[in-house]
Amino acid sequence: MIRKSILFALCSFGFLWLNAQTANVPETDKSPMDMCYYPDNYPVLKIQNKTKDALMARAIYSRPQRNGRKVFGELLEYGKLWRLGANEATEVEFYKDTRINGKKVPKGRYTLYAIPYENQWTVIVNKDTDTWGAFKYDSKKDVVRMDLPVKKLTEAVEFFSMSFEKTTTGCQMNIAWDDVMVSLPISM
Repeated sequence: MIRKSILFALCSFGFLWLNAQTANVPETDKSPMDMCYYPDNYPVLKIQNKTKDALMARAIYSRPQRNGRKVFGELLEYGKLWRLGANEATEVEFYKDTRINGKKVPKGRYTLYAIPYENQWTVIVNKDTDTWGAFKYDSKKDVVRMDLPVKKLTEAVEFFSMSFEKTTTGCQMNIAWDDVMVSLPISM
């Protein structure tokens, strides 16, 4: 009888201990964080020993979902600063000096912002990093600003998305959500 009582107590303690260990796990975020690389899929190519080019850039961003909403002009007001995604402000890291809109951008980490309008977006590369949203945005820390034409898409993009695409002069960062896309040219 004593053995059964001890076994029951140990099992109960183990169950309570396991419950206590998982109590601090955060809920799944509604806007999950993602990354994109240039060259595309760089980490997978690296572990497979298939890299042909050195790592040039990486962006880390959160991916809000459209959820049937009209994004531009409603959810995101035209003419207002946006963190390019959700939650933490989107960051891009350049692994070598680059040029954006003819201006040298030294290698390093930067925050990306945008001011969307119906026919163009102003995309901003800013020195401030590790920030949430656009609440502490300081235009004095802008490295470069560039107006980009809006391209209308034939199919809506459900989750905010970013990707790099190779060009003859380097790459472009494609930024798409809802039924629009802009492409930021980056010379390397």
